[in-house]
Amino acid sequence: MCHQSVGLIARHAEAAGIPTLCMGSALDILQAVYPPRAAFLDYLLGHTTGKPFEPELQRAILLEALEAFSALTQPGQIKRLPFRWAEDDDWKDGVMNDGDTRTPRQDTPQYQTEADRVLAEQNNPEACEVCAVSA
Repeated sequence: MCHQSVGLIARHAEAAGIPTLCMGSALDILQAVYPPRAAFLDYLLGHTTGKPFEPELQRAILLEALEAFSALTQPGQIKRLPFRWAEDDDWKDGVMNDGDTRTPRQDTPQYQTEADRVLAEQNNPEACEVCAVSA
């Protein structure tokens, strides 16, 4: 799902009375999609809730992000989380110069196991009002 869709879905959910919080590691994208409220973590893309295998850090990041529900009062506000990927910002040079090394996106859903596919198909997205709005 593209980031623009996430902002649109969040706005529809909020209009239906469901509070939302978008989290991201690309500040320019968060600013562009203008979600009702967002939390920005200046980490590598794909690590929006922390570093792998560090559950205490992940929990701290999530708790800090959840404070946005009471701290952010105007649509489009973004809470900048105080966590750092490294002591300095040298890691950003490598990320910017190495290009996009992520796995290519697929047009069809990808599942890790057959059981995941079956479970996903059992949860019919047409039954979700928010999903139906964005479809």
